[in-house]
Amino acid sequence: MLRRFLAIAVAAASLAGVHGAHAQGGTGWSQSLAVGPMEYAALAAQGAATPDRAMVGNPVATIPARAETSLPDSAPQNNDYTANLASDAFGAQLFTGAFSRDSASIFNPSHVISVGDRIQLRIWNGYNVDTVLTVDAGGNIVLPEVGPFRVQGVTNGNLQAAVGNALRRVFASKVSIYASLLAAQPVRVYVTGAVRRPGMYDGTSSDSVLRYLDQAGGIDPDRGSFLDVTIKRGNQTLEVVNLYDFLLKGDLTSRQLNNGDVIFVQSRKKTVKVSGLAENAKRFEFLGEQARLDQIVRLAKPLPEATNVRVVRNTGTVRNVEYFLISQGNQIDLRNGDEIEFTADKRPGTITVRVEGEHTGPQEYVLPYGSRMGQLLSQVHFTQESDTDSIQLFRQSVRARQKTLLATTLKSLESSVLTARSGTAEEAQLRKEEAALVLQWVERARKIEPSGQTLIAKSTTRNDLLLENGDILRVPVKDGLVLVSGEVLFPNAVAYDKSLDLDDFIQQAGGFSQNADTSRIIIAHRDGSFSDGKKDDAVRAGDEIMVLPKVDFKTRQFAKDVFQILYQVAISAKVVLGL
Repeated sequence: MLRRFLAIAVAAASLAGVHGAHAQGGTGWSQSLAVGPMEYAALAAQGAATPDRAMVGNPVATIPARAETSLPDSAPQNNDYTANLASDAFGAQLFTGAFSRDSASIFNPSHVISVGDRIQLRIWNGYNVDTVLTVDAGGNIVLPEVGPFRVQGVTNGNLQAAVGNALRRVFASKVSIYASLLAAQPVRVYVTGAVRRPGMYDGTSSDSVLRYLDQAGGIDPDRGSFLDVTIKRGNQTLEVVNLYDFLLKGDLTSRQLNNGDVIFVQSRKKTVKVSGLAENAKRFEFLGEQARLDQIVRLAKPLPEATNVRVVRNTGTVRNVEYFLISQGNQIDLRNGDEIEFTADKRPGTITVRVEGEHTGPQEYVLPYGSRMGQLLSQVHFTQESDTDSIQLFRQSVRARQKTLLATTLKSLESSVLTARSGTAEEAQLRKEEAALVLQWVERARKIEPSGQTLIAKSTTRNDLLLENGDILRVPVKDGLVLVSGEVLFPNAVAYDKSLDLDDFIQQAGGFSQNADTSRIIIAHRDGSFSDGKKDDAVRAGDEIMVLPKVDFKTRQFAKDVFQILYQVAISAKVVLGL
């Protein structure tokens, strides 16, 4: 009784000082909240003693209940997370510093009040109190006119109702009461095991295990386990956290931590590596000596087009490769170090071919795999203006091959330029200037996209040509124009006149430019064939005349390579690349 009396006396004395301060400062409580009907219902639902309904105060306004923290900024600011981002371990990208930037400061109704938590208490309307109470070692706070009141174990969501219920036993109903968690208990937690920076880290009891792991630089993906993160208190294991559950299902423990708790990351478990057609092409852990393939399938999430899986066995002294249907996953066992690749093993059923140009039929044709050109041409509706003798075929595989050949030639030229030797200082300076020009030209040439055109118009076996998916068939119109481009003064389209020869058409375009090589002229015919203008100067309607530029290099090898590339570009892309 004496202890209770002294506690009440001390509390009353401190409250009197607070009341005096409020009387002088004239501070009002228009933003405070009394115990309302919802809190009353919560108490009743829990079986707690509730005050008479007439004594329950009404809310005046709402104050957002926050658990604010003021902690030392102990999170390491110099953590390097690049290794986590680059790792192929599933879950390594989880730790990039995002969790360690902020502590848990928002209202958490499930937080359980514990020793060290700070609670703000406000009373007004006849009895004024504004104070912060700290939960003592016994789990109590000292309430005015009531004395010690146990709050340890009460959830944050029920704190208002519990404190209000206790104070209503001594205060009149007109007195308004507001109680909220001001700050969760600051704690220091050990993080050790397979993490990048083992140590002791600051936080609050409400902070998640992710924040403490993030402060420690995250789990080391080469050593640590994402399946086995142990939370210890002394010699007792409180919980084992599986971070795969968080990554795949959003499940994460909300256990409160105490000062001195230990987060221990166990060693990495057995692993398999996933590649190919999967959303999560990563390295996965599994518990035990082996795992079923369908277990890894659920983690890796193969893409819809994946049908099969290739398994590379890396155990033992022999490397074996096996091949299964994904649907056989519940029959296939995987072991540590195995590599699996999801593939699409599908038989081609149909292909699509696009027909452009002068015709009246559909633009897209769906044909059975293995169809021939004759089958397609029999379905195309030509017009009177269709030039069926100059039909053009553009193929993706040919385009890729042309691009590869051009890149190889450019690489060879670039290498020869960079490795050329000089005998004198003057020659060295000359080579340096030439090399700069050539390298600039090479960069421009790399941007050229070949057309992938295949010459079929004059082929006697055209109708037997096997079609590929994505082919483009272009039907030219019988026009009467000749295009003149390259090193001429006025590149233009000139009306075809059978009385004009090659030189006449060039003169119609203004004649040669100063940079033109008059001995190197290419005539590109409408059917995809080419001719040397100086050997065969016959020009037909629909042709394109391309005048190549001079190649003025002192080094013969440079000039030879550049000439070769000029011809390649002109033939594969119908572009004259100037120097």
